[in-house]
Amino acid sequence: MLSLFQLVRFKNLFIIALLQSLIRYGLIIPILNHYGYEPVLSHFRFGLLVLASVFLAASGYVINDYFDVKIDRLNRPERVVVGNDFKRREVMFFHVILTFLGVFIGLFLSYVVRKETWAFMFLLIPVFLWYYSTTFKKQGFIGNLVVSGLTALVAIIVVSFEFGALERVHGQEIINSEACTMAWYWTLGFAFFAFITTLIREIVKDMEDMQGDKAEGCQTLPIVIGVQFSKIFVLLITVFTVASIWALYFYINKINSYKYSVYYFLLLVTIPFIVSLIMLFKAKTSNQYHNLSTLYKVIMLMGILYIFVISQLF
Repeated sequence: MLSLFQLVRFKNLFIIALLQSLIRYGLIIPILNHYGYEPVLSHFRFGLLVLASVFLAASGYVINDYFDVKIDRLNRPERVVVGNDFKRREVMFFHVILTFLGVFIGLFLSYVVRKETWAFMFLLIPVFLWYYSTTFKKQGFIGNLVVSGLTALVAIIVVSFEFGALERVHGQEIINSEACTMAWYWTLGFAFFAFITTLIREIVKDMEDMQGDKAEGCQTLPIVIGVQFSKIFVLLITVFTVASIWALYFYINKINSYKYSVYYFLLLVTIPFIVSLIMLFKAKTSNQYHNLSTLYKVIMLMGILYIFVISQLF
């Protein structure tokens, strides 16, 4: 069972489910209630949306491990599951089942809320995940952008489905409402934060995996431009992210009027980012980069949990 959890990255799946649940129950529903609306998407159907997201993400992790056996045996031999705990054909079977469940549930939900365009998305996501594992991942920054974009999509899909269901009841009125604008505004903010932190983490993971990536001919960012320039690139992204957060703090009255926001941004986001930069420029070994990658996952989690603060403002 532990090997299966490792194969599907159970911790990452938990974060996906947590992010989507917080977006809906800590952000969208409070905003709807504030403007006098009630959610239309049932708890059951939202649960199905979370399941579809989790199944598709798990299928992506599984197929990635399937194709990365040689690289993983060089980078992290003690954590290789494919070929040790599970046979390759069993791993492929897991991938097919998870993909089928994710796509089937996604198509059902797209039909229910009449979001036919999202049906194509549920069909395309497995394709992107397959090509990421076989092609994009070896093309450095392209692969980083694909993973980061899919992470942002985890948040965006929630608000899209919620208002797709609302549109069936209220018509175009709800789409043009202040509630819709506000929900999209905040959701895109958290989606952007998830995108940026994932992008940084993916670059750091590429630094961690350089040995195996080089052996397999991968053209990741640290291999193409060098580790030092990659670190400078991460520094620039981090400075931009922290500056953006504080700009929003001073610009948005709803945030700066709540006294705990400044402590949250300072202690749980800004300082961890500063610590990450110190660790980044000191890091030399694979283990140090791995610890740094874990820190970025914590930073993303802290950013997501700010939704608890936002929910108090509506």
